[in-house]
Amino acid sequence: MKLPVGRILYIVDVLVWMLAMLVAAILRYEFTFGDINWNAYVGFVLGAAVLQLVFGLVFNLYRKGMRFRAGGFEDTLSVSLAAGVVGSILWIISLIFGGVWEISRGIMLIATPGALILMLGVRFIARLIVRNSRKPGPDSAPALILGGGYVGTNLIRWMMSDPSSPYRPVGVIDDDPNLAKRKIRDVPVVGTFADIECAAERTGAEVLIVAVSAADAALLRRIQDVADRSGLSVKVMPPIGHVVANGVHVGDLRDLSIEDLLGRQPVETNVSEIAQYLMGKRVLVTGAGGSIGAQLCTEIAKYGPAELIMLDRDETGLQQALINVHGNGLLDTDAVVLADIREPDTLKQIFLDRRPEVVFHAAALKHLPMLEQYPDEAWKTNVLGTLNVLNAAEAADVETFVNISTDKAANPTSVLGHSKRVAEKLTGWFGQETDKNYLSVRFGNVIGSRGSMLPTFIRLIDEDKPLTVTHPDVTRYFMTIPEACQLVLQAGGIGRAGEVLILDMGEPVSILEIAKRMIAMSGKNIEIVFTGLREGEKLHEELVGAGEREDRPFHPKISHADVNILAPENLDKDGFMGRIGKLAYAEKEATR
Repeated sequence: MKLPVGRILYIVDVLVWMLAMLVAAILRYEFTFGDINWNAYVGFVLGAAVLQLVFGLVFNLYRKGMRFRAGGFEDTLSVSLAAGVVGSILWIISLIFGGVWEISRGIMLIATPGALILMLGVRFIARLIVRNSRKPGPDSAPALILGGGYVGTNLIRWMMSDPSSPYRPVGVIDDDPNLAKRKIRDVPVVGTFADIECAAERTGAEVLIVAVSAADAALLRRIQDVADRSGLSVKVMPPIGHVVANGVHVGDLRDLSIEDLLGRQPVETNVSEIAQYLMGKRVLVTGAGGSIGAQLCTEIAKYGPAELIMLDRDETGLQQALINVHGNGLLDTDAVVLADIREPDTLKQIFLDRRPEVVFHAAALKHLPMLEQYPDEAWKTNVLGTLNVLNAAEAADVETFVNISTDKAANPTSVLGHSKRVAEKLTGWFGQETDKNYLSVRFGNVIGSRGSMLPTFIRLIDEDKPLTVTHPDVTRYFMTIPEACQLVLQAGGIGRAGEVLILDMGEPVSILEIAKRMIAMSGKNIEIVFTGLREGEKLHEELVGAGEREDRPFHPKISHADVNILAPENLDKDGFMGRIGKLAYAEKEATR
């Protein structure tokens, strides 16, 4: 039967006391064995055994389930305190009873430091043996660790103590001059960022693991470029908060994704403002089965709404949203509502029955080329559908209404942009009429949303098909789904009646650059084909329209702009179609 580590350590410590006191007695009596009182020696060994057990338990030296691990200051201090207390008590006993028992008072003064040194030495050797036995095997890939801070140190500790680790650290890359020529957990610091190529060749590394807690997209792009030149694959670590809370596990390391290369520094949101208008409220989300709507539901659920109502006409999308929020897709709950925003009577009845207090309107048709072919569908969903939701919200006395818009509504040149612009104007009119927080939120492309560019590119690459790019100079704004949803929720807390809130999307990104990077990351030889700008499509998107005056009174990443309002009775489908026709004609004339 295998003994627990704590019990083994206790037995070793008792043997250490036995040996230390024997050596001390031999030295004290100058190798004259006849002068040693062996009965007193046995008594002191038994006393040491009892006291070591008591104070070993007090200082957690023999706790249940313990393992040999990399020792630190706390372990050394605990061993030292326990040995010091045991030795001191035995020395005091020798002072009091030494004459009676014929034992020298100097024996414990010699034995105690000797026992301490032996205890620490045994533990040190045991840890070396265990650590060497747990090192990654020869089949593990040699890896350079970029970052010698907290994340990097914990990553190396995990690698060096897990024999199943797929990676073996062979060097650390860090720009901190204080770390130059030093070692982190026995792994040498082999250079700075500028030395990655040389370090990779010198160490034979195959992988570069990014262990930088605040690596932004610009740094990750530089890392990817250097890795490509050096023949290194790139892995990234999770944020420092995850490492602190959960430690490091093999599943934490993941490939560098195109989202990492496009992303920006996370935008801080004021949780208290969000929670204030969502907590304990009945919240309804239209388009809850879509990418934005589903993520909105997930985020809203974190703030303790009294009820979360997910509405969509896509039953499969609703099932996925339900799984995200409630952990099941049974669909036997009134949390999901199957309805179409094109049906005004049905929609109004739902609102009157469920009485939502906060509404996020994410339902829309969004594919620009499709709506150019079928503008009537844009009118029915994006314009009349929005009006139906607004009318139902007014009838149910909704307090806060957030319409999800798009950057294509700024100076619109497409059916999509124009329909969303009209939706903004209608929302603004209801905001002024009700004097409640009816507002719109405008942002650009969302990375990874259903049917967007990135999933399309990924599929084309997987199928070895050419990537289609409309124009070599075309740029777009990008934002991650969670970031967009957090800012939408923030906007609902700070927006005022009739406003359009515009999310700061950072710098626009070249679509051609994205295509090239995705091809490079795939390792395939994929062709890029330029198809020309599609009808209604802009070369560069805008976030703020002509004549819109913006300011940022509450949040540094959210601009507030006033929009021209449009009363429902002034809606004119013929005018809408006519305006679209004029836009298309003007665009064709401009490209001649």
